[in-house]
Amino acid sequence: MLMYPSQTPFAVSSDAFFRSTAMDQDNAKAWESLFPPSTFSNSQRSGLVSSCVHSPDQYWPACCCPSCRQQGLVMSNLNLTSTPIASPVDGQNGHITPALQSPARDSSASTPEAGGKPKQKRNKPTLSCQECVERKTKCDRGRPNCLSCIKRQTDCHYTQIANLIASAKYVYCWILTDCTDHGRTTGGAKARYVTKPSIKARKTNSVSSTATTTSRAGSEGPSQPSATLKRKIRPSSTPYLGTALPYSRSTPSNVFGVGAQHPFSNYWTCSGGVAEVVGVLPSKEQADILVAKYFEVMDPVYPFIHRRTFFTNYERFWAQPLSIKNDADADLLALHYTIYALGTQFMQFPSYEERASSAEFYASAANQALRIYSYLNRASMRSMAAMILLTYFLMNDNHASDAYAWSGILLRQAYALRLHRDPEFIDLNISEIEKQTRRRLWQAVFFQDTFLTVLLKLPPTATHSDVQLDNLMDEASLKADGFEVDIPFQSRVENLMSINVIAPPVEVSLPLPPVDITPYLVDHTVDKADVEYIRSMWKLGNLVQENLSSPMSLNLPLVSSPRQKTSLVSSFRALYRSFPNLLTMLDFNTLQAEATVNPRGVRQNLFLTSNFYHCLMILQASENDEAGVECNIRGSLEAAHEALWSFFKLVKLFELEATVWWVFQHRAFEEAVTIAKLLSIEPTQDLNVNDALYTKCKNDVMTMIDFLKNGSRGNLEMQRTRLLALEEAFDKIVV
Repeated sequence: MLMYPSQTPFAVSSDAFFRSTAMDQDNAKAWESLFPPSTFSNSQRSGLVSSCVHSPDQYWPACCCPSCRQQGLVMSNLNLTSTPIASPVDGQNGHITPALQSPARDSSASTPEAGGKPKQKRNKPTLSCQECVERKTKCDRGRPNCLSCIKRQTDCHYTQIANLIASAKYVYCWILTDCTDHGRTTGGAKARYVTKPSIKARKTNSVSSTATTTSRAGSEGPSQPSATLKRKIRPSSTPYLGTALPYSRSTPSNVFGVGAQHPFSNYWTCSGGVAEVVGVLPSKEQADILVAKYFEVMDPVYPFIHRRTFFTNYERFWAQPLSIKNDADADLLALHYTIYALGTQFMQFPSYEERASSAEFYASAANQALRIYSYLNRASMRSMAAMILLTYFLMNDNHASDAYAWSGILLRQAYALRLHRDPEFIDLNISEIEKQTRRRLWQAVFFQDTFLTVLLKLPPTATHSDVQLDNLMDEASLKADGFEVDIPFQSRVENLMSINVIAPPVEVSLPLPPVDITPYLVDHTVDKADVEYIRSMWKLGNLVQENLSSPMSLNLPLVSSPRQKTSLVSSFRALYRSFPNLLTMLDFNTLQAEATVNPRGVRQNLFLTSNFYHCLMILQASENDEAGVECNIRGSLEAAHEALWSFFKLVKLFELEATVWWVFQHRAFEEAVTIAKLLSIEPTQDLNVNDALYTKCKNDVMTMIDFLKNGSRGNLEMQRTRLLALEEAFDKIVV
């Protein structure tokens, strides 16, 4: 085993580290296999110019020119400690045991000193080729053959340690920025190393490098282009031996959305804490407007926030002085900022960019509050509500990929908080209001997971629950036991991941001033209608999750026989007939009149109609050739028409909202594409070009194209992507 000499402690510079590190033969072979010395042919090598060439007597990495050192490009940027390396250490003084003496300190042969021990003979590793060493001729140490061997026409071979050092220096010089960029070009070099090949050479040699890798890999599978010559590692990176250059390149996948940036901008410092988040609060007047907009638009569709509890804490928070606000619970701030962000999304702004920028700022504050709250290792009902709403915000902000990942964290926390368990089964000592809040929170989680996975064709996660639907009650029927007046910092059912389970905190009840929330309360009939809407969506979600979401995520047939398909379609229609009349009205004129007196109910009608007929369309269009199940073209077109028209009704009744809702827009886009694909099939006897349904559905696709061209004021990049796909499908329609 060879070792570079050193007399210095272990915690020294990178030069001393590499001169004192022992590398066994196995590591040398592994390094050589990753970076073969025959990377370049002689003709290619002679045509390349080294950008940092130094004396061959210098030990790498001490060969960096002064300008490189001035830029801080030292060997510490290249961490090679992940590979087992022998490093004998003196156990008494913590120094590296010197196996060899430094060649820089002693370049002469060992001679006995007077009265002392003979000096150790210098054992500098041989870097020249073996042929030049034997002939005692000058070697330029070129790879794969030195010039002397080329002139002699003899075989050129190097020792393993020489190949290791040369390969390592090649990679290190590749990592470094070109020295000429630092203001210095070193001339008169004695060593001839290829440091940074041209683009042409890199492309040419990637083929030979791939062939070398393939020959060593044997029959392990198809080879991939070598990353050795294609990837340039940043000087700030710290690759490890064997992992610096991967065998295959992994690119990030932008799964569902167009936007690829991080969803939450960072405006925050490390030590700002709650006070920093409080410092960017809007005025009370602005907050009131945004909260009112949220409860006007979002709350009808996702009515899971207990109004009395929220507005009691909301008014109490704003009544406090700034010094007390700075000590507010972070999860409360997260919920407030999330509602501000969603309210901003539905406000009228001069441009989409201005609206998105304002909403994203509030969302960033909500995310920062959740981070301060440590939302990854603990959860409360407030933090859960904030995370549910942030998922919808991310979707509306064209971050569907981030929303899907965020919802995964949300579901884990919901399970940890035991929201999937009915409160009657886990703790009988909690208040009735808290029980209902927990049920509504789980309903929101379940609803979000089920219908998001239908759109994204991914497996559902909210699949284990014993929450009882019949136990759901409206707010007016609940006994006001004071819970909404003094909501605790944590849920009374502790998070199983929290340290509070082991060491519960001591809660101190503080007298709280009364607040007037009468202006925020709604009529009792509205509460009852909300409960009916929640139950209807809950039943639909259960049917969809079991029969559509799970098989679609595995690309399995939805049904195994024509009879099963007929039965399942009948189950969907029977469920729809059980919904309240307000939620099943389809006539536009009736809905338009109802919107003037009950816009909340109309919004619920449109969302339920869109979800139901979208799922029915998927079921009607399902096929199973092996079982003889065919696509029901007429049934699919009818369901797609009703689903798509629910979106057109939303555009006519609530135009601004239609441009914001990502889930509604994406469903409408899928429905239009499905119609276009069905109409591209040659018409049969039951469907011809003169059929009224054919004409009606074709007009639906044209209306959707017109909306994407002119009516949409959302993200332009996303709309262009949808428009191109829909126009391509429309061109294939059989006329």
